[in-house]
Amino acid sequence: MDFITLDFETADRATTSPCELGLTFVRNGQLAETRSWLIRPEPNTFDYFNILLHGIRPETVENEAVFDVIWEEVGPLLEGQFIIAHNAGFDIGVLRRSLQRRALPSPTFDYACSRIFSKPVWPGQPSYGLKELCTLNGIDFKHHRAGPDSRATAELAIRAFELAGVEGSEDFPTKLKTVVGKLFPDGYKPCNTKSEKSFWHQPAISTLVADPSKENPESIFYGRNVVFTGALSSMTRTEAQQTIIDIGGIATGTVTKTTDFLVVGQQDYRLVGEDGISTKQEKAMKMKVNGAPIEILSESDFLQNL
Repeated sequence: MDFITLDFETADRATTSPCELGLTFVRNGQLAETRSWLIRPEPNTFDYFNILLHGIRPETVENEAVFDVIWEEVGPLLEGQFIIAHNAGFDIGVLRRSLQRRALPSPTFDYACSRIFSKPVWPGQPSYGLKELCTLNGIDFKHHRAGPDSRATAELAIRAFELAGVEGSEDFPTKLKTVVGKLFPDGYKPCNTKSEKSFWHQPAISTLVADPSKENPESIFYGRNVVFTGALSSMTRTEAQQTIIDIGGIATGTVTKTTDFLVVGQQDYRLVGEDGISTKQEKAMKMKVNGAPIEILSESDFLQNL
């Protein structure tokens, strides 16, 4: 199987501040090459915490090329390839937002998250961080530098594919219980996985009991009907519903004329289809077009308003 592993390091918390990029190329299931690029952020400022992680400082990159220049070389390398990253939500997010900030065209490629597909391969681990999984598998590397991290991710992926009998990306849904993501010029579809068991066996909303000490009349969700669709990355569906009930809101399971908010998480494309839109979201969008005062929130919007 051929693929490329990708890793970014950033100068600060912003996903538009890449300061190093690493790529490792795997051909026919074997490590072929690792390449890395130091990148001068714009502006060239760093958070102290990030420096503690990777050791890259403003003076380290002051004579390096900016992202736009690096991208002229890197972009063609990624186009049409199968990309793997550990915590792909972060690394693909850095790529997407760095391109958007600079009005650069996005490549088209399929991608997967090694953190996600490691879970069915090595179940029951206390942590699925790259360092912990590599320690489990005897993979030694210098953590938090883009080149070594991408190479360690490649070694980990090769090991996972061998154990799971994966020969190509078409095996991911069945053998790794993972939905392959896709990046394209007009947007992206996230790599995701979901346990059908946990999805279909959530506690009934009617069994949830509010905690009066957490009631918040000033919240925008107080006294409002809130529905969730898709998987939230920050909490389970039940935890989110409990939070709404504790605030003094009303958590419901279906979109109706009384629904005030629909919170949209990541969708499982095995369940909702290629367009990535659930029936709840479709209904809410139609209601909104017809003048209904329903608000559709992303998970980020939901968390900010909590």
